[in-house]
Amino acid sequence: MVRGSNTNGVDTPPGTVLLSQVFTTRESSTILQPAPSDDPNEPLNWSKLRKGVNFTLALFYVLFTFVLLDIQFVAYAEYVEDVGMTTFVYTTSIALNYTGLAVGCVFFIPFTYRYGRRPVYLVSLALQLACAIWSARVTTNGELMASNLVMGLAGAISETIVQVTIADLFFTHQYATVNGLFLGTQATGAYLGPVAAGYVIDSQGWRWMWWWCTIFLSVTFLLVLFFFEETTYTPLIGSLPGNCEPEATMTGGGSNPKKDTAEEGLQPVASISVPNLYPARRPLRERFALVTKTPAPISQHFYRPFILLVMFPGMAYTAITYGSLLAWFAIMNTLAPQHLSAPPYNFSASALGLFNVAPFIGSVVGMAITPLNDWIILHLARRNNGLYEPEMRLYPAIPGALLTTGGIAMFGFGLCHNAPWPVVAVGLAINGAGFMVCGDVAISYAIDSYKDAVGDGFVGVVFVRNVFSVVVLFSLVPWIKGMGLQNMFILCVVLSLVLGTIPVFLIFWGKDARRFTADRYRHYVLH
Repeated sequence: MVRGSNTNGVDTPPGTVLLSQVFTTRESSTILQPAPSDDPNEPLNWSKLRKGVNFTLALFYVLFTFVLLDIQFVAYAEYVEDVGMTTFVYTTSIALNYTGLAVGCVFFIPFTYRYGRRPVYLVSLALQLACAIWSARVTTNGELMASNLVMGLAGAISETIVQVTIADLFFTHQYATVNGLFLGTQATGAYLGPVAAGYVIDSQGWRWMWWWCTIFLSVTFLLVLFFFEETTYTPLIGSLPGNCEPEATMTGGGSNPKKDTAEEGLQPVASISVPNLYPARRPLRERFALVTKTPAPISQHFYRPFILLVMFPGMAYTAITYGSLLAWFAIMNTLAPQHLSAPPYNFSASALGLFNVAPFIGSVVGMAITPLNDWIILHLARRNNGLYEPEMRLYPAIPGALLTTGGIAMFGFGLCHNAPWPVVAVGLAINGAGFMVCGDVAISYAIDSYKDAVGDGFVGVVFVRNVFSVVVLFSLVPWIKGMGLQNMFILCVVLSLVLGTIPVFLIFWGKDARRFTADRYRHYVLH
């Protein structure tokens, strides 16, 4: 079923849904989208506790994946001394890491459709665990670069599969909030992981930062193995939306979908009661099976991600936005340790780690703002006779783009002129806030517009995102030599500002683009 393609019998573009039923000028109710069935096994019908446990474990996975991926730069001076790392090897290692991130999601995600989410999470964690052990034993530049490539492959699905999990578990009016938590967890791992790593390096040596990763990844692997339920759900033939009668219950032995799904004041989208249609809740051995095999073909999922980027402007916007945000982050994250560990700053490993508190604070501010986006869309939907358009999400992206650009400008100015370190830190903080706001808006817009294409779509998004960083990092040294550091940052500021205007065009013409691509989207979902 193409969710959200028909509202009260009126054909609408994908993503346009009836989100709020207005009763009076003061009263309204929120309608659940996508509409849950009466089946207690559908993840949308799970209780808050079951959803909370699953999503918390997914966030644990994201947290330690990003710790693993982002702590290496803190040991810049130690790698130079112990391994003989050069600037070329350093930038190449990071670029290979992003290469692995780009390629890995294309390879791994299709298997979630055939074998379920659980085995892919577990395989990724097992590979990351092996990479942490390998990184702790690195002795040559070749090993350093190879371990970064494999590490990227192992952590590649950390963004895509979590978006699939979010689409499995949550409703449209919750996407900005849960995506904010997802991005906040990313930021915690990427920014606070290096803080802890800096202290570990100063007290125990750089190899121990990898041994601590080994410990935490082992614990996460066990938690996912024993407590993460499979969220793959295959609707029964003829499945119907759930009962929206306030007092209605199922008579077929399942749990009450109103109790399991709905938060107080929410209503499913239709009003049909179907007794004895669905089975009881699946037994534990099925909910925690290592593999949940489905008959779904997977070959098309290896090439569809790239087709979707061309077919759907909303996906292209998300890929470009996410890619540019990560490219700016990669540039700043690469240049900061090189400059701050040298005169006039002379930062130690622990000081380099602590420097990441600044962008973390900015990310927390951005994360605190993201739930307002869910409130904004409900408010705008009520003013629009209950109809929600995904373009209603895009307004916060405009100030977010200004924050991102301003942060790049301040950071670049500080490094180019050897400004006091607080200037550089504030630039990182401002950029961190903009990253959170723009990233949350872009991700939520794509999910809202093409919910049934999230898995394939975000493989393409993440691929493009990491390709941006690979290109930037491989060209960074000659880029700086050719233009100079200051001119390079000026160009980055201009590009950031230009790309930040894309939401303005989508606000005016995004719905037309969704309407134009509606038939393609329905064909994609049905095939």
